[in-house]
Amino acid sequence: MPGRFLGLFKPIGRVLPEIKKPERKVSFNEKIFWTALVLVIFLVMTQVPLYGVAASAQDQFSSLRVIFASNRGTLMELGIGPIVTAGLILQLLAGSNIIQCDMSNSEDRGLFTSASKVFTVILTGIQGAAYIISGMYGSISGPVALVIFFQLIATGVIVMLMDELVQKGWGLGSGISLFIMAGVAQSVVWDTFSPQTGLFVGSLSAYLGRVSPFNIGNPTVTYVFGSANGVYPSLLGFFATIGVFLLVIYLNGIRIELPMSYAGYKGFRSKYPIKLLYVSNLPVIFASALFANVYFFAQLLWSQMGRPAPGTNLLFRIIGDFSYNATSGSVQPVGGITYLVTAPTNINQVALDPLRAAAYLGIIVAFCAVFSLIWLEVGGLGPSKVAKQLMDSGMQIPGYRRSGRPIEAVLKRYIPVVTVLGGVIVGLVVGMSDFLGAFGTGTGILLSVGIIYQYYELLMRERAAEMFPAFRRIIGD
Repeated sequence: MPGRFLGLFKPIGRVLPEIKKPERKVSFNEKIFWTALVLVIFLVMTQVPLYGVAASAQDQFSSLRVIFASNRGTLMELGIGPIVTAGLILQLLAGSNIIQCDMSNSEDRGLFTSASKVFTVILTGIQGAAYIISGMYGSISGPVALVIFFQLIATGVIVMLMDELVQKGWGLGSGISLFIMAGVAQSVVWDTFSPQTGLFVGSLSAYLGRVSPFNIGNPTVTYVFGSANGVYPSLLGFFATIGVFLLVIYLNGIRIELPMSYAGYKGFRSKYPIKLLYVSNLPVIFASALFANVYFFAQLLWSQMGRPAPGTNLLFRIIGDFSYNATSGSVQPVGGITYLVTAPTNINQVALDPLRAAAYLGIIVAFCAVFSLIWLEVGGLGPSKVAKQLMDSGMQIPGYRRSGRPIEAVLKRYIPVVTVLGGVIVGLVVGMSDFLGAFGTGTGILLSVGIIYQYYELLMRERAAEMFPAFRRIIGD
């Protein structure tokens, strides 16, 4: 029986749009086709402007958009933000047993999916309305505001269905992962090779063509280190991007391997790997999403209270002061909590305010470590649950009696320490990547490396199953 909370979504689930699972075996080439089609539709939507939004409107959240695969002023204004936020909220509620959900039960899984869809639509509406109310699109009339709102709702539903299409077995992997990877790749390529478009130009294009969009200071210095406003990509950022990719690949390969044996097969040995990045990239996703929401709602409140000048209102001196440029329409944080949780985007900004950079680095490292420990229990990755899983699969540690307690005791020596250490390292990588101006942000690079590796494994498995049908039965596909 589903829990009382999930049971509320049973009647709603019947009317929600849904992608049915394939009733036949979908070939590898067909999966590639649907995955590519979904990717093309996503990329097109990132370039189609929202009707009613001025093309000159400034992006106030450019550094926060990578993890949400969004693009300013287009149909993908909200990106995958509502889907990710809805999923995280429900997973946290289910993992902490606040709501009852048995994922081994098909009915519960279906209701959990329905609840995720409902939350996604609700959050899309809330975020879309907040964007309009905050004045991000300038002064617009009521009818135009409604048109923009319904465009965002329709796009949110389409993105939700595209993700479901890929996950239900028509495509490969996850639509969310695909969109994040595409967004990061798009950002890296654009920041590197973009020809001069107005004031923007890619780092290599600017350096090789000696094009200077900056018009400030020494052109050579701005080519290498970027400008003080952090808008333009730099040559240092290009090399930092390559370095961070290699570093993250290396970190993903570091692990501790505990010797294991199978109780039913004497002499058969195995190893249980505990990765350095034990909880993967989830801590930095939580931290980035939290910082993005602090920035957004502080800026929304500031705009609704008449945009007071910096330093004139005690509330905003605490939660976040902003500076408004009437000429460009841009808004920048200049003080308070919002200022401290917004990363400097190149080495020039770090040099101008080193205390802010140190505070940001300390905050993101601390939050990543804390979120790592929280997810350890919520995500079912703690020593006790892992020990139970190993026992249920018939494994034990050589030299210890077959019992869950010895396995749990050994795991407790490693898992909590590795979890905190991994969270700290992830926070440091993200912070330092942003300081050096890495393209796609440190968070985007971390996510992309993990997603690329997952897709590599998936493609190899699908290809093997296509060539050797008997292998499909072994992997349970």
